[in-house]
Amino acid sequence: MAPKGNRIKELLQRGVEEIIPPTEDFGKVLSGKKKLTVYLGIDPTASNLHLGHSVNLLKLKKFQELGHKTILLIGDFTARIGDPSGKTSQRSPLTAKQVKDNLKAYKKQAGKILDFKKVEIRFNSEWLLRLRFEDVLYIASAFTVNRMLQRDMFQERLKSGNPIGLDEFLYPIMQGYDSVALKTDVEIGGSDQLFNMLVGRDLVKKHLGKEKYVLTTKLLVTSESGAKMSKSEGVVVALNDASNDMYAKVMAFSDSATRDCFELCTEIPMGEVDGIMKLSPREAKARLAREIVAMYHSRAAAQEVEREFKKVFSEGELPSDIPTKKINKKKINILDLLTGTGLVESKSEARRVVEQGGVKIDGRVVNDYEEKIDVKSGMVVQVGKRRFVKLK
Repeated sequence: MAPKGNRIKELLQRGVEEIIPPTEDFGKVLSGKKKLTVYLGIDPTASNLHLGHSVNLLKLKKFQELGHKTILLIGDFTARIGDPSGKTSQRSPLTAKQVKDNLKAYKKQAGKILDFKKVEIRFNSEWLLRLRFEDVLYIASAFTVNRMLQRDMFQERLKSGNPIGLDEFLYPIMQGYDSVALKTDVEIGGSDQLFNMLVGRDLVKKHLGKEKYVLTTKLLVTSESGAKMSKSEGVVVALNDASNDMYAKVMAFSDSATRDCFELCTEIPMGEVDGIMKLSPREAKARLAREIVAMYHSRAAAQEVEREFKKVFSEGELPSDIPTKKINKKKINILDLLTGTGLVESKSEARRVVEQGGVKIDGRVVNDYEEKIDVKSGMVVQVGKRRFVKLK
């Protein structure tokens, strides 16, 4: 393991967007003997964690390795409202059941990065559900409406005439109070969370009379659109994706994202990354894909899926292992075939991929969505570059 000073330097620099108060002050605190309480909050608004979440999980891991008290906070209460950060319209509130369902896989997925023998898991419903209305009023009295309206997305909504929910308005205060309840010294979050994290810093000063350090990380951008990785934008790599899907999705990232993804989502030393980036864009991205798969599966799995990927994508061959599906018809419309085999989720999606030339039957492109297919045993149906089914 690298000397403590080097590990602190990497923690303060790698993938970091901003540190408040200044980095120099925080560096001195980290170099001391005090054990800090560091937390990362995640709202379970979806069923899977993805590579965008891994950026902060890896940062929490570094604090863990330095011996600090680390907490993964599950926002089971705040998830029912939804963080307005970056949203130009109101979210649909989640039910308690939806939140509970989304929680099920979180620990297993986060456990691919964190050592849960050393990480405490907390839920913000522990304290937010106990607050009385007078408590909420007292906490909220630390802020003005003017300050809350400074948020970019709220300004955008006002200009466009989109509504701002009062619950969204209170969201930063609820997230901020998490810092008080946890007696936080340090909070980690993406740069889009800065406003919420600074609200927590103010509340820690007011209620606990101490400093709270805010460390924001760079957002993971993998597409040319410039949007952060999310279910609504670009290619999303879930931490529980199958190894072949994970590899192929990383290979679908824009070339310009490769270096940032190495920095944010892997633990390869940046000196080594600089060397990798001297390779061709495709070779560098293939190394990234192999590293990501190795992190969440194994080195052996990474090597296997890379061989398979080259076989299918570079050499144009069929995958070694194609799932089979029985169709009990001798003749079937192509849209019904695609939905019936599970290659697509709906007829509208089926029609779209057919019109885009993304469907093949035994290597022949099907571009008429009204075509009827003569079903034969052993026939291979392909959608895009990664989805295959063999009929039986």
